[in-house]
Amino acid sequence: MDQQPTDEILFKALSGWLVFLFFLAMVVLLAITIWQAAETEEPLLVVAAIATGIVDLIILSGFFIVNPNDSRALVLFGRYRGTVRSNGFFWTNPFTVKKRVSLRVRNLNTDTLKVNDLNGNPIEIATIVVWRVKNTGHALFDVDDYEGYIDLQCESAVRQLASRYPYDVSDEAGLSLRGSRDEVAVELNKELGERLDLAGIEILEARLSHLAYAPEIASAMLRRQQADAVIAARQKIVDGAVGMVEMALDKLKSIETIELDQERRASMVSNLMVVLCSETGVQPVVNTGTLYN
Repeated sequence: MDQQPTDEILFKALSGWLVFLFFLAMVVLLAITIWQAAETEEPLLVVAAIATGIVDLIILSGFFIVNPNDSRALVLFGRYRGTVRSNGFFWTNPFTVKKRVSLRVRNLNTDTLKVNDLNGNPIEIATIVVWRVKNTGHALFDVDDYEGYIDLQCESAVRQLASRYPYDVSDEAGLSLRGSRDEVAVELNKELGERLDLAGIEILEARLSHLAYAPEIASAMLRRQQADAVIAARQKIVDGAVGMVEMALDKLKSIETIELDQERRASMVSNLMVVLCSETGVQPVVNTGTLYN
C-alpha cells in the first residue's frame, strides 16, 4: 500500500541539551555585546546586540519537551515533517509548529441514548469506550477534531448496534442485548474499529455500561419478563414430572410387583402429575375401597 501524506512518520529531533549549550554561549555573547555597546556607544555594536538578541529568541523557540506517553507532531510551512514519540528535551527548526498529541489510554463514557431495538421497543443504552491514538498523522490531519469525531462515531455505532438485536429473547439460543453481552461487545469493538481507523484511533475495549427499557414501557416489559419466567419454570417442572412418572412406571413394571391395567396407570399418572406439579403441598387421601367403587 502506498504511503499517504498523513501517515505517521517518526522524526528524530536534535538533543535539546547540545543546542542549549550553544544558546548559553549566544546569551553570553549578547551580554558582552551590550556591555561594549554601552561603554563605547558604537552604532555597529548596538546593531550587533540587537541581531544577537533576535537570534537568541529564535533559537529559544525551537526547544520543546516530550513527556512519557506523549508526542509532538511537527509541521513546517504547511508540510508534515514527522512525529517525535521519544520522551525528553529536544530542539528543532524554530519555525516548526509543534502540535501535542497524547498517546495515553483514555476512557469515553457516552451519554445515555434512547433508541429502538430490533423489535421496535424503546430502550436506554450507554457504553464505555477505552481508546488511544495510534497514528498521530491521521488523528491530526484526516479529521477536523479527532476527539469530537470519536464522540459522534461512538453514538452512531451504538444506535446501529442496538437496532440489530432485541433487548431480550425467551429462546436462550438467540442473541440479545441483555443476554449476550460478550457477543455484543465483540460486535461493538469491530464496528468502532472500522469507523475510527480513519482517524488513527485504536479501540482497546468497548462495552455496554447501561441497558434498560425506556420508562414508558418498563413496567409492561417487566410483567412480560415475569410471565416468560413463569412459563419457562412451568415447562421445566412439567418436563421433569413427566420424566419422573415415566421412570416410576418403568420401575414398577420391571420388578413385577403389581400389574396395572390402563385405567389404573392413567389414575396413577394423574395423581403423580398433580403431586409433582403442584405449587403447594398435596393432602393425601387414603382409599379404603377399590378403584372401581
